[in-house]
Amino acid sequence: MPPAIPPARSSWWMEVGPLGRGTSFGGLGSARSCDDTSSKPDKEKPEGRRMMPGMSHRQRVLAALNHREPDRVPLDLGSTRSTSLVIEAYTSLNSYLKVEEPPRIFSKWLHIAHPNQAMLERFAIDTRGLSQGDPDHWQDIVFPDGSYQDEWGVVRSKPEGCLYYDLTRSPFQGEPSLEDLRKFPWPDPHDPGRCRGLADSARRLHQETDYAVVLNMPGGIVHQSQFMRGFEGWFTDLILNPTFFHALMDRLADLWIEMARDELEAVGNWVDICFYGDDVAFQNGPMMSQELYRKMIKPYHKRLFSFIKSRTSAKILYHTCGSVVHLIPDLIDMGVDALNPVQVSAQGMDTRRLKQEFGRHISFWGGIDTQKVLPFGTPEEVAAEVRRRIEDLAPGGGYVLCAVHNIQADVPPENICAMYDAALEYGRY
Repeated sequence: MPPAIPPARSSWWMEVGPLGRGTSFGGLGSARSCDDTSSKPDKEKPEGRRMMPGMSHRQRVLAALNHREPDRVPLDLGSTRSTSLVIEAYTSLNSYLKVEEPPRIFSKWLHIAHPNQAMLERFAIDTRGLSQGDPDHWQDIVFPDGSYQDEWGVVRSKPEGCLYYDLTRSPFQGEPSLEDLRKFPWPDPHDPGRCRGLADSARRLHQETDYAVVLNMPGGIVHQSQFMRGFEGWFTDLILNPTFFHALMDRLADLWIEMARDELEAVGNWVDICFYGDDVAFQNGPMMSQELYRKMIKPYHKRLFSFIKSRTSAKILYHTCGSVVHLIPDLIDMGVDALNPVQVSAQGMDTRRLKQEFGRHISFWGGIDTQKVLPFGTPEEVAAEVRRRIEDLAPGGGYVLCAVHNIQADVPPENICAMYDAALEYGRY
């Protein structure tokens, strides 16, 4: 069991006050329009758009992750596979900002795009991301119905009228054997295409910019094992076939470490944060009991996080959607530095409570509701949401603000602008 986490001091709220020690929050009003700022030089932008003096982007993010108060709350958009925009949101925001730049696809199956430079500058984003490239020796197999097979043997298809690809066939569905695992044509973790150009990109971002550099690590092994086994088979194995479960997880962990080894050797000390995504929770609670997580999943996560820590001083940013409050002590025990996306609409994910109970041991990255407020709220309601999360999570540092997961297609561009404008206004320390 992980060591007990000291309870938050009972005097915490009295010490920092309702708005945080030394924190300045302006009065709420209508969010500013941002439809005419994309191509203006800095001197023509409203004062609130400019970089605040005193800290670089990188210093700001690292101060927050070290639980120190920076000059303002750091902001993220697009540095990871879970903090970007779906393609339709990108297109509508592009049009709203009067920017003509086609989307660069970040992830096919997640249906997300990289934000363009105009967006990043407009919102004073403090982070920039890096990711592995595509392997040289594999190209997705596209079938006549539009479905495709990836290098892991997983087949996905997009239902008519939908944005996302669904899992439709898994290579180990049914009743696979250990021999099936042995014979499977596993991807080459050292394919040269994966890390081509990564070192140069990391060096340039570190040496020629002052942004906090986020390295997207290979995909999560819980996710990948579920995709390869099928969800029903995966949960069945968890209880009834632990031998196959562990054999699959061991193989994936081995491959993950080899891919991560190449990534970390390429980027050296030029990255500040390593992002690892692996969902272990649903909307109403964890996928499994805490006891089962500690027995069946945690040893693998600990192995991966320990490997990262052994190779870099970069912070670990861990993504899991859902109600994960009961697993946060385990994340802290494994050395996770920050939790994303802080899904505030999930059961038990109250930001004030999270900060009080865990805020001295882990940082929070996300927190702005994407299920209700961003898609359906007014700009004023979005601003109020931002202010609330800053009040809850920002005191003492330990908070990087962005949407909960990728910004979805039904989020109006006005609300995206309202979110970041409010963060710049209310996030000053």
